Amino acid sequence: MTADTRSPLERGLRLIAEVRAGEGTTVLLMALNLFLVLTSYYMLKTIREALILTEGGAALKTYSSAGQALLLLVLVPAFGVFASRVNRAWLLRGVTLFFVANVVVFFALGEAGVPTAVPFFIWVGIFNVMIVAQYWALANDIYTPEQGKRLFAIVALGSNLGAWLGAVCSGHLIRIFGPYPLALLAAVVLASCVFVAEAIHRRQVARAPVEVAAAAEEPLGREGGFALIAKDRYLLLIAVLVVVLNLANTIGEYLLGRFVVAEATARFGDTAASLADREKFVGGFYGDFFSYVNLASFLLQMFAVSRIIGSLGVGGAMFVHPVVAFLGYFAVARAPILAVAGVAKFLDNTIDYSLGKTAQQALWLPTSREAKYKAKEAVDAFFMRAGDVLAAGLVFLGERLAMAVPAFAAVNVVLTLVWTAVLARLAPENRRRLTQAAAS
Repeated sequence: MTADTRSPLERGLRLIAEVRAGEGTTVLLMALNLFLVLTSYYMLKTIREALILTEGGAALKTYSSAGQALLLLVLVPAFGVFASRVNRAWLLRGVTLFFVANVVVFFALGEAGVPTAVPFFIWVGIFNVMIVAQYWALANDIYTPEQGKRLFAIVALGSNLGAWLGAVCSGHLIRIFGPYPLALLAAVVLASCVFVAEAIHRRQVARAPVEVAAAAEEPLGREGGFALIAKDRYLLLIAVLVVVLNLANTIGEYLLGRFVVAEATARFGDTAASLADREKFVGGFYGDFFSYVNLASFLLQMFAVSRIIGSLGVGGAMFVHPVVAFLGYFAVARAPILAVAGVAKFLDNTIDYSLGKTAQQALWLPTSREAKYKAKEAVDAFFMRAGDVLAAGLVFLGERLAMAVPAFAAVNVVLTLVWTAVLARLAPENRRRLTQAAAS
């Protein structure tokens, strides 16, 4: 019988995933990094909502995705140029500190009385996708495909906890300090990621084989993210998957919103006198809804995700989400009531925030280092926001045509079928690349 050389920490983590000897410290540091990133983001997201609704109004939110997508056409290539000139450690430091500096600028402008709602709203959307993408790129870089399948559930658990804590704390803190001082606190939290990432980098370089350690100290190749996607069918399929997935998710959010507003109007009427009651109903519904989704996704992430991916593989696990979404939106199309829509969206978001996101990140494990940093940044930033833009256009067109709720639900049923078809092409390629990576 082989002696168990795992530390007490590593043996304790087996409740979540299969952690082997020597892996415990690094995987917890990676989880801490994503925890800090998501805590910072949810602080900034709370500030964003406060500013856009008080300075600009809800209508301005409709146009933010288009503005983000246009800016990302410039920022993604700029990121690629920077990544071709520095090593991994400096890439992480540079991008993180760039966003920290942005927060300081917004703080100074806000304190000086300059209106910042619209640019801050657009900036937060860009910050979210770019900063999360680069730290998941680090996770893909330091782990082999075999390790990633086992350990990504723990890394993603840090994201779940950060999102929950950031949302809870920021709601209290913004009432005490106001939006701009809270932004400085978010900047401090984000800056701490630099030190954690440095510890991960140094630890992995010290423990890695000579050739792997040497590669980590070298800049990436010169090809940009969009060019890498254009020439690689696997990366192109991931990009298409993200667009379709985000398109379906955004339309699903719109559907649920329509049901909630209609229910509030049915209960309290649509007069000015009933506005306060409607606001309380909508706010209470979403407060409960988000809390249930966050709790369910946390439990699923902690106890089931690693085991599902271990049993079905990355490609197989990816099919769970569209199947659940198909059944949910099909039910909404047949029974268009709030109770059915709420359950459908609850299941959709719960799977998305846990199993879906973890498996989606694991798709990048059998790719090159350039793809993990540059192409991933392009996919998680530009192509994700492109899905938002398409959703906004589809909703605008549907409302002009006076489409009823069942028609929008039917659109999502079709989108889940397209989503499944993309996965049917992507999953075999993922298995092939994982087999090649294991052999090499």
